[in-house]
Amino acid sequence: MIKVTLKDGSVLEVEKGTKVGEVARTISIGLYKKSLGARVNGKKAELMQEINEDITLEILTFEDEDGRWILRHTASHILAQAVKRLYPDVKLAIGPAIDNGFYYDFDAEFSLTEDMLGKIEKEMVKIVKENLKLERFELPRAEAIEFMADKNEDYKVELIKDLPEDEIISFYKQGEFTDLCAGPHVESTGKVKAIKLLSVAGAYWRGNEKNKMLQRIYGTAYTKKAELDEYLNMLEEAKKRDHRKIGKELDLFSMHEEGPGFPFFHPKGMVIRNILENYWREVHAKADYDEIKTPMILSEHLWHQSGHWDHYKENMYFTKIDDADYAIKPMNCPGAILVYKNAMHSYKELPIRLAELGIVHRHEKSGALQGLMRVRSFTQDDAHIFLAMDQITEEIHGVIKLIDSFYKVFGFEYYVELSTRPEDSMGSDEDWETATNGLISALDAAGLPYKVNEGDGAFYGPKIDFHLKDCIGRTWQCGTIQLDFQLPERFDLNYVGADGEKHRPVMVHRVVFGSIERFLGILIEHYAGAFPTWIAPVQVRVMNISESQVEYTNRIVGMLKEEGLRVEVDIRNEKIGYKIREAQLQKIPYMIIIGDNEVREEKISARSRKEGDLGSLNVEDFVTRIQAEIKEKINIL
Repeated sequence: MIKVTLKDGSVLEVEKGTKVGEVARTISIGLYKKSLGARVNGKKAELMQEINEDITLEILTFEDEDGRWILRHTASHILAQAVKRLYPDVKLAIGPAIDNGFYYDFDAEFSLTEDMLGKIEKEMVKIVKENLKLERFELPRAEAIEFMADKNEDYKVELIKDLPEDEIISFYKQGEFTDLCAGPHVESTGKVKAIKLLSVAGAYWRGNEKNKMLQRIYGTAYTKKAELDEYLNMLEEAKKRDHRKIGKELDLFSMHEEGPGFPFFHPKGMVIRNILENYWREVHAKADYDEIKTPMILSEHLWHQSGHWDHYKENMYFTKIDDADYAIKPMNCPGAILVYKNAMHSYKELPIRLAELGIVHRHEKSGALQGLMRVRSFTQDDAHIFLAMDQITEEIHGVIKLIDSFYKVFGFEYYVELSTRPEDSMGSDEDWETATNGLISALDAAGLPYKVNEGDGAFYGPKIDFHLKDCIGRTWQCGTIQLDFQLPERFDLNYVGADGEKHRPVMVHRVVFGSIERFLGILIEHYAGAFPTWIAPVQVRVMNISESQVEYTNRIVGMLKEEGLRVEVDIRNEKIGYKIREAQLQKIPYMIIIGDNEVREEKISARSRKEGDLGSLNVEDFVTRIQAEIKEKINIL
């Protein structure tokens, strides 16, 4: 008998050759009906897989990320099958599952247009109803190449030829359709209950601009129509909240062909930027950080020493000064290291916290640029902390608390991931184990649940990533904490310990916003441009009803500005209804309307974006109200 250890630690004994799906059925019929795949010994697997040795087993449903991945991987095959049924001469490239959906790349002699998606989707629904079984089979390398060549699938042949000689070459068959694939998949097409095709885009074969441009169809899949409808509603809401659209409407920023990927901030956008940066400085000063500023251009040899040359040079910009080679910094850490090295430090000074709002430049492909979310120049709210080994847990715990308090001010919930050593990394196994355990201890001390993201750490150390959840359920990776043993070694950093000897410090890299530009883009979409009063570039707009109130209107504006409020005045010769509508479209938190009654009584008539008409108020009472809202940083969604 074979032993199967389940997630809860219980053990089942099954006959050799029993399929994973049969074990799921044994546990619970309800679980089996919901099951999409499994993790066998920690790796994704399908329900059709036979069990021939003792294993650990976790059954996956749509609630599990890997379960969703398996379902959507099958959906990509259903898409390819539908396209081949409708357009047999189209050639297949690749079709993986991705976050929130899937895509498939095709080589067609004609354009696959948005108008064609409905027809393809209808054929996909038909394939789902046919409930075709997915059957895996394997072929020797030569036979696999011949098999795909006979089908005139050139891209599949290329993929097979590029596989290692000892790689198992597997295929999946569903009805008349067969695709090269490593799997895993759900048991049958009938499991994919709800499908929606979303868009068509261009994509270079294998992501290389030198290769042919293919046509990529994006889609998503769910096990329930209600869940799909909810996701589609979220997408519609996301379109309304697009920061590029709102940024233009509110005159916050712009992008220009003269500087692709380099955002231009307008006066109102700068107001918000400055508020974010000033709040950042306030928080960091209270937390005993010292602010520094380091150059944007530094000698190329520095980047060799830091390791960025070997691990990051494709994303860097370079220049020459006096015939010497220089690089525009993609990261701030080497600059902070040079500041640290400028003096000898004692253990009594540690931890030393150096914070920097540093402008960095990274080369992104033009197709990846997206408003403020993906740019080539951005301000990273970095801090680099130099500390002793025995300070790791306490210091990381303190950083976690700072980040937590920061996000709560903006009304964000978040979840945490711990990313471990990648394949392309520097340092010894011992250093990586010590660093990873230090982060785990800090997370445990903070009482934060976290997910382990294997192999996704920085090349110099493991990291903790903070993923913000916005008001419509999307997540954004912003804050990060990285523990680094490598750069202190490479730069020969030291401090004098209590024993009078030199010791090597540990280095922490951390950001809260991530980048000011991206965080602003997230805020625009989170609030749909309706910023809380403390962030809003214009907090109050004052408007008159007729010409006779202009003098009093300007006097009110002056009084509000004296109190430090950000105020605009609208004394145009327009109807008051038009002025109010314009202020509403600009999402200004408060409006003050001045008519004859207000002039006579020396009061104001105020309207709140959230609460509507506030009635007649004394100016002093209005100022007290709005200043309290600003001071408390109240978030109105």
